[in-house]
Amino acid sequence: MRRLPAALAAAALLTLATACGSLAPPGQQTAAEPRLQDSRPVRDGGTAVIGLKSDPDMLDPSLTGTLVARTVFTSMCEQLYDVDQRNRFVPQLAASLPKITDGGKTFTFDVRRDARFSDGAKLDAKAVKTSLDRHLHLKGSGRASEIDSVQKVEAIGPYTVRLTLKHADTPLLGRLANTAGLIMSPKAIAKYGKNFAAHPSCVGPFKYHKRVIGDRIELKKDPLYYDADKVHLDGVTYKTITDGNIRLANLRSGDVQIGDQMGPVEVKSALADKDLQLLNTPSLGYMAITLNVGNTDGIDQPPGKLDTPFGRDVRVREAFDLALDRKLINKVVFQDMYAPACGPVPPGTPLSTPVTCPERDVEKARKLLKEAGVDTPVPLELMINTTPEDNRLGQVVQAMAKEAGFDVRLRPTEFATGLTRTLAGDFQARTGGWGGQPDPAGNIDSLVGTDGSNNQGKLSDPEIDRLITAGRSTADVSERREIYRKLTEAINKQHSVIYLYRNINYAVAAQDISGIALSGDGLIRVKEAGYVKGAQG
Repeated sequence: MRRLPAALAAAALLTLATACGSLAPPGQQTAAEPRLQDSRPVRDGGTAVIGLKSDPDMLDPSLTGTLVARTVFTSMCEQLYDVDQRNRFVPQLAASLPKITDGGKTFTFDVRRDARFSDGAKLDAKAVKTSLDRHLHLKGSGRASEIDSVQKVEAIGPYTVRLTLKHADTPLLGRLANTAGLIMSPKAIAKYGKNFAAHPSCVGPFKYHKRVIGDRIELKKDPLYYDADKVHLDGVTYKTITDGNIRLANLRSGDVQIGDQMGPVEVKSALADKDLQLLNTPSLGYMAITLNVGNTDGIDQPPGKLDTPFGRDVRVREAFDLALDRKLINKVVFQDMYAPACGPVPPGTPLSTPVTCPERDVEKARKLLKEAGVDTPVPLELMINTTPEDNRLGQVVQAMAKEAGFDVRLRPTEFATGLTRTLAGDFQARTGGWGGQPDPAGNIDSLVGTDGSNNQGKLSDPEIDRLITAGRSTADVSERREIYRKLTEAINKQHSVIYLYRNINYAVAAQDISGIALSGDGLIRVKEAGYVKGAQG
């Protein structure tokens, strides 16, 4: 049996002591059993409250950079394409899958003819062009590098869009089934400009009503929605409740009907409660520690030279990586309910290959620090979110790194503030994750490419950039699988993004609500949700 390092004993006891409930109570599912949808018949009416783990950033598809914002967008902003429960791309605002011609350099598709935005504007090819052009050219757009292969967007008919690409880009469809495929009202864009987030208007089952920053976002059913007859709820409220235990308490009291991103401790407790139900699906994303190696002037500026031990010498970053035991982190912090991760490609997907995570090696870590000529302990400020789960993770990382010669100081930071600091380059290291896409390019290109709009630590490596281009340029599955194997190796060689674990997407809901769907991307859909007959809401 593996022994915990002495410094972790207290953290392990605390984590295990807070777990309550049985993992497999009689007559109920276990947390390991995937459950993507609850399909009991529902009645019309009522408002559902969804508890979020953190406060979303801007409700602007071009400028957002958070998973929780995407969760809100599932109810108010539809995409050109979506991901179904089997991780397949399906049309949403597009009327069909794109026709790809000219050696992969032209994408042509039709859009729905029956859709209107919440402000009354009509969805057509020109509206799609307006949004895609904004994604590409708006200053600070997080989508720019995601679809930077697009040279020109044309409305070649009232409902037909043609994308002319600079080069073949096989993963583009996956990006259009993500945030880059979100379409905004051209009327709202023209009226509000960069202030769109305060007046968002899209096509969706619900429309924006109001927001109280740090507390809640209120949506109301949109009577203009093309599928309004399938929408049962009068409204949806997204409420920020950062503490998972408090989200669970609100579920039990009836103040919240659905808890998003529930952690292992809360899931185990919920499984023993007959008034609650669990939905879960494997994650396509990852959680990691991002080290700042070149973000000197902000994420929208070219990489600079960061004069820190971590910025100067890859051996220091490698030593930090070797100080961490992924299996032990999963055991101590997450009670073995997640999975260790050491790469960005989701396992079990067509382009994945087996990746062996490095074993913890404290002696080698110390040797690398000595070779790098740095004074020990090497200081590092690690920014973490203000959640109990992130606090436990930070404490375990802190204890492990100390044994290898690092002095990790934890800096708990409210989510929105932390994101602002990260984008500005005002951080040394931070914990965080990526929601994930079925195509690995969606987990790599914008996050570690030199010009990536989500490259928070501003890693810049010519070999990574070359392989990113190669991965876009072929549709051959075997060739792409080998490219992403090499890309994973190249990224891990830089030790700038240290992949730690891949979570399970857990959502806990009250038994009196049904019709909730959890797709392969882990996002909660409530388009057809409602209260079961006889329930109050």
